[in-house]
Amino acid sequence: MPKLIEGRAVLIVIDMQRGGGMPLEQTGIPTMAGFEERVTRVRKLVDTARRSGVPVVFFQEVHRPDHVDFGRELDGEESVHCVDGAPDTELVPELMPLPGEYLIQKRRYSCFFGTDLLILLRGLRAETLILCGALTDVCVHYTFVDAHQHDYYTRVVEDCCGGSTLARHEASLSAMEYLQRGARRSSEEIIAALEAA
Repeated sequence: MPKLIEGRAVLIVIDMQRGGGMPLEQTGIPTMAGFEERVTRVRKLVDTARRSGVPVVFFQEVHRPDHVDFGRELDGEESVHCVDGAPDTELVPELMPLPGEYLIQKRRYSCFFGTDLLILLRGLRAETLILCGALTDVCVHYTFVDAHQHDYYTRVVEDCCGGSTLARHEASLSAMEYLQRGARRSSEEIIAALEAA
């Protein structure tokens, strides 16, 4: 089994937006409980990465107000969400990129789809991607799969992710572990590895 971190690591913070702490009626997306606690854990992870010199890339799902870029996203349980300018679309204040860090907006689930993430990762000489954020069973899962298919060592920080439901969260974590043994990690494990590196 590979080491927890192989080569140069990059932390990817996926869609930690205000909507994660809002009711379904306001956001259009169901989310499991515990958002505030996850924000605190992700913030600790981000702070450790910064101190350790590990690049942090923040992602934000944003859709145009005329809904032209939703595509098939509204065919399932999600209704209109993450519209540009809406309160639920904003990143949580505790998890804003600092000057010199990276913020990429995306229109689809995977952080790789239709963005310049691959170009950025090549420039950063990334080998291991550390994923956290929301939703475990949607944007985190699809980003993990694309990272795997691009041959990155990929770790998912399971206590820093939240799914649409707890059952879907657990199922997606299991599916990611199936693709890469040792992918599922706790924030304590990741923080210890970042500090040791």
